[in-house]
Amino acid sequence: MLVGERMTKPVITIAPDMPIVEALDLMKREHIRRTPVVANGKLVGIVSDKDLLNASPSPATSLSVWELNYLLSKVKVADVMTRNVITVTEDTPIEQAARIMADNKIGGLPVTSNGEVVGIITETDLFKIFLELMGAREMGVRVTALVPHKSGELAALTAAISQKGGNFIAFGQFEGTTPNNRMVTFKVKGIDMEVIKEIITPVVEKLVDIRVCRGG
Repeated sequence: MLVGERMTKPVITIAPDMPIVEALDLMKREHIRRTPVVANGKLVGIVSDKDLLNASPSPATSLSVWELNYLLSKVKVADVMTRNVITVTEDTPIEQAARIMADNKIGGLPVTSNGEVVGIITETDLFKIFLELMGAREMGVRVTALVPHKSGELAALTAAISQKGGNFIAFGQFEGTTPNNRMVTFKVKGIDMEVIKEIITPVVEKLVDIRVCRGG
């Protein structure tokens, strides 16, 4: 899966000379938390609602409302935006974009093509992908187990379930408790929970959790 398949588009952008009050109103109206800043069709920065709120005067200020409005009208997006923007392209693998966001502790990445913004990929987009990956909206038996980290173990696990008529809805592999095992979480339908428990116990290191999930 590539970023271009799951990015938000068309993306809402703002100009660097927009007053921060207008920018904040726009974000509230459009229910977004960050937006690229564009000038002459090119990306020049990115700004978040936190950037805008942090630039606003403290509620404890002694300034009058007229003085506040005047000062806020003078503060532009360019004064608070992040200029060194990390970007990705449409053909960036989605997991690479997620790694960049996690490593840099940022919640969104503008997607560019020839310097122009064509979309944005955010933590919300990644959450939606995670829901699909784990089959969160589908009914089934959800299993978490530890399996030995060696060749053939996953094949044995999936074969045991398939041979009993189980149909995999989702399957994910994660770091285990030691270098010698891996944590797997999967969801299956077409087979009872007790049957799954019986057939996988001999082929897993430890059954961590098993439950029926209703989805929705």
